[in-house]
Amino acid sequence: MAKQGILTPMTTHRSTTITADDAIARIQSGMRVFVTGNCSFPRTLMDALVRRAPKVSNVEVIQVLTIGSDDYTRPEMEGHLRVNTLFISANVRKAVNEGRADFTPVRLAEIPMLFRSGAVPLDVAMIHVSPPDAHGFCSYGVEIGVSKAAAETARLVIAEINPQMPRTLGDSFIHISKIDYAVEVDYPLPEFDPGDNGPHSISLNRQIGAHIAGMIRDGDCLQLGIGGIPNGVLPFLKDKRDLGVHSELFSDGVIDLVERGVINGERKNQHPGKIIAGFCLGSRRLYQWVHDNALIEFRPTEYVNDSLIISRNDNMVAINSALEVDLTGQVCADSIGTRLYSGIGGQLDFIRGAAHSKGGRPIIALPSSAVMKDGARISRITPTLKQGAGVTVPRYDIHYVITEFGVADLYGKTIRQRARALIGIAHPEFRAELERAAAELNYF
Repeated sequence: MAKQGILTPMTTHRSTTITADDAIARIQSGMRVFVTGNCSFPRTLMDALVRRAPKVSNVEVIQVLTIGSDDYTRPEMEGHLRVNTLFISANVRKAVNEGRADFTPVRLAEIPMLFRSGAVPLDVAMIHVSPPDAHGFCSYGVEIGVSKAAAETARLVIAEINPQMPRTLGDSFIHISKIDYAVEVDYPLPEFDPGDNGPHSISLNRQIGAHIAGMIRDGDCLQLGIGGIPNGVLPFLKDKRDLGVHSELFSDGVIDLVERGVINGERKNQHPGKIIAGFCLGSRRLYQWVHDNALIEFRPTEYVNDSLIISRNDNMVAINSALEVDLTGQVCADSIGTRLYSGIGGQLDFIRGAAHSKGGRPIIALPSSAVMKDGARISRITPTLKQGAGVTVPRYDIHYVITEFGVADLYGKTIRQRARALIGIAHPEFRAELERAAAELNYF
C-alpha cells in the first residue's frame, strides 16, 4: 500500500496535531465518547484513555464491535470508564455479563439514528483515518459503518491519522477541517482471522456451504459476511457468473472471486459493477486490495443496511448464521440463554431486505449440533429457545434454514410443517427426541 502524503504547508484549514495524551486530556468526567471499531480500533488513543481513566469519572465509552485490547473494561476501570456496546465483541463480553459494562440492543441500520436524533448524543468521537489527500480529505478506510455519523454529530472529533490505513472510496471521507485534534500514528491494522476451529469445522462448514451454493444462481447479489460458513460457501462459487455484492462487511474470500471474474456486479440493479459495503475485516492482503480500489464503495450503515435499499437489488441472497433455531422458526443469534454473546448486527436488516427483493433468498445457516467442552453433543435445532434467549429473527421473517443435512424451506409453512422440515435437517442423533418434543408441544 502506497503511503499518502500529509498536507503541504500551503494547505489551510487543517486540524491541530498533538500527542495522544494531550488529545485525551480534552475528555472530562461525565462525557460520552464514541470509539470507532473493527480493525480501525484506535489503539493509541485508547491506550491514552486508559492512562487518563484514574483522573476522570463516569466516562461512557460507546462502541460497536472492536478488535483489540480489553484494558478499558478491566475491573479497576469501574467508576472511571464504562463501556456501552451496541454489539458485543469478545473483548467486552466478560464485562457485559459480569455487569461491569452495558449492552444496548439495536439494529445496525438504526445506530446512526441514535446519534443524529439526539437519543444518544456524543461529546467526543475518536476515529481512525488515512492521511489527507491534496484536497484535505481523509478516508475512513476499512470502517465507515457508524463512524461517519458519530464524527458528524459529536461536539469534538479526535482522529488517529495513520499512513497504513487504506484510502477507500465511496462515501468514505472526512475533511481535515472537521477534525479538531489529530494524532499521527504509524502502525499496521490488526489482521482478523475468524478461524474455522480445525479440520472437522472446515469440513462441516463446507457441507453447509455446498447446500447454500446450490441456491445461488448466476447474477445473484450476495451478502456474505465473515466466518466459517461464508468461507465454506466461497469455494463452491468459482463456476458462477456475474455475482454482485451488497454486504454489511466482507473479507478476503471475495478477492479470489473478483480476480476469477465471478464477482463483477454487472447484473446489479443498484450500483452495477460495484461492491457496496460498510466495512471489511481480514488480512493485510485485504487492506492492500481495498486501497484506492474503484471497484469498492464503502458507505455508512444507514445506507448499506437499509432494508429498502437492499431489496432494490433483484435476486438478493442474504446468508446469516445463528446459535440456535427452534421448531417454530425463531432464530437466536445474540445470546446463549441469558448469557449475552453478540448482538443483532445487520442480520434482520438483510433478512428483510432479501425477503422483499425480487427473487431474493433470506438464509439462516448453522451446524446442526455443537460439541461442548465436556464432549457432550447438543442440538442447535431445539424444541424451544433456551430460557432467556433473544429472538434475533422472528418466526414471521424466516424463509430458509440450512444445516449440513440440507435445506428447510419454512416460508408460508404451518408450525407442524416447519417442525417436520427442521427435524429433517437436525443431527440424526436428536431427531427422535425432537419428534417427541414436537408431539408434547402439540405441533404434530
